[in-house]
Amino acid sequence: MAAEIRVLSSLATREAYLELVPRFEASRGCNVATTWAGTVDIMKRMAAGEVFDLIISSRASVADLIKQGHIASGSQADLAKTGIGIGVRKGAPKPDVSTIDAFKRALLAARSVGLSTGPSGVYLEKLFERLGVADAVKAKTRQIPSGGTVATLIAAGEAEIGFQQISEIAHAEGVDFVGPLPAELQLISVFTAGIHTGAAHPAEAGALIGFLTTPEALAVMKKHGLDAP
Repeated sequence: MAAEIRVLSSLATREAYLELVPRFEASRGCNVATTWAGTVDIMKRMAAGEVFDLIISSRASVADLIKQGHIASGSQADLAKTGIGIGVRKGAPKPDVSTIDAFKRALLAARSVGLSTGPSGVYLEKLFERLGVADAVKAKTRQIPSGGTVATLIAAGEAEIGFQQISEIAHAEGVDFVGPLPAELQLISVFTAGIHTGAAHPAEAGALIGFLTTPEALAVMKKHGLDAP
């Protein structure tokens, strides 16, 4: 029987991953079963003792999982990086976010603001404090639970403006991509894969990491709003 590689992955690389994995399965003659989860849930599931062959998450969380003994040290590899993007409902006016002052005005003018509960949301909440708009924004913030995408809030009209990784928002259905955060405010996140210490198929998981870091794979990542790490 063909090996089944079990993967637990954050959503940031999902669109590129879904395009690439069938090619890997066809070339290797194996199956890949993927569970999607937000960073918060990934950490909880690892703490609870769940076992997968491969984990894909932020570089920082993978580093923590190595320290905790859940991911094999030295098995990790960076796959891609992306910044935080801004979206509005399809057809809605796009606010000016080209400067810090314009960005602040757009936040204050929006009737509702969509954030994730993952790394981008945590970062933005701290950023709003730095910019002095936290109190004004907090009352109109809508947050998507871990594992969800802010794009769904935007498309449904529940968030007039929303923020998440560019790869998760730039091509989302029902959303118009406004652009990235102003460069001075941007946070670049790197997404990393690592082999679980309890992996049933560590060699196959390592082969998948190798495939996801090939030039061919990086070209697909770029198409979906991700850059080479």
